[in-house]
Amino acid sequence: MTATPPATPPALPTLLVLDTDPLPRLGKLTGRVRVEHADESTLADQLPSADVLLVWDFASHAVRAAWPGEGPRPRWVHTASAGVDHLMCPELADSDTVVTNARGVFDQPIAEYVAALVLAMAKDLPRTLELQRARTWRHREAQRVAGTRACVVGSGPIGRAIVRTLKALGVTTALVGRTPRTGIHGPGEIDRLMARADWVICAAPLTDDTRGMFDARRFGCMQPSARFINVGRGQLVVESALAEALTKHWIAGAALDVFEAEPLTPDSPLWQVPGLIVSPHMSGDTVGWRDELGTQFVAAYERWEAGKPLPNVVDKKRGYVPGH
Repeated sequence: MTATPPATPPALPTLLVLDTDPLPRLGKLTGRVRVEHADESTLADQLPSADVLLVWDFASHAVRAAWPGEGPRPRWVHTASAGVDHLMCPELADSDTVVTNARGVFDQPIAEYVAALVLAMAKDLPRTLELQRARTWRHREAQRVAGTRACVVGSGPIGRAIVRTLKALGVTTALVGRTPRTGIHGPGEIDRLMARADWVICAAPLTDDTRGMFDARRFGCMQPSARFINVGRGQLVVESALAEALTKHWIAGAALDVFEAEPLTPDSPLWQVPGLIVSPHMSGDTVGWRDELGTQFVAAYERWEAGKPLPNVVDKKRGYVPGH
């Protein structure tokens, strides 16, 4: 009697990771997926063999450059970031590949960071630290935050978390989204709301409609006592226009956590703009945030493996997760 040969086990799916240090913790997927690693120089050659692409290096533009090449492409791309503009290209947008993002990980940390900036500027904390370093005792009066008005542009999870957090401080908030609906103003009302606001906070995604939306005309709409904060994407702001508005005292202050080009070079004039707080794209990065991103991806992979719908599916034409 001839023995039946053992069945060949099915081939494991290939997960390609566009790396940056520290690497994601994917131990829970051991034995369930073949993990390969790529960098900007090897990504184009490795894409055709991948079933899933994890864009762990979310600051890289390598996907946008490599995707239009020859051969098959992954069925699913996940980026460990809220924004997807760094990887989106026409070929990816027009493909059947599903794109997901890290929506939900950064919402509350960014909201807390915005609240910290609001309090710091209202209470003149940057000046207090300067005077302390100079050993100078100079009494001043600070601004009360409760009772002020904020215009938050971007009605996604981050914008909504900012609204909730500012309301806890007694700030009256107006939220602006892509389309007007209950509790959310449409883009046509931005100028009117900015003109009344003490705080204008940008948390919008980067799209063709939002690129450069905060320009000289928009800063001219703001009150001389108002402050501007950007925790969205750097390309939403015309930086030269903001620098002019601050230098000429059209507005009272600003804080940027994101920039047109990152990292900000040592010779950038933005370092010296009066009234501008510069931070290195860190508003959402709290202790343990990378582990949260890894856990989120593993949970999503398990849904993909089981044939279940993926969370945080991006509308590739709009550039963000719809439904807000």
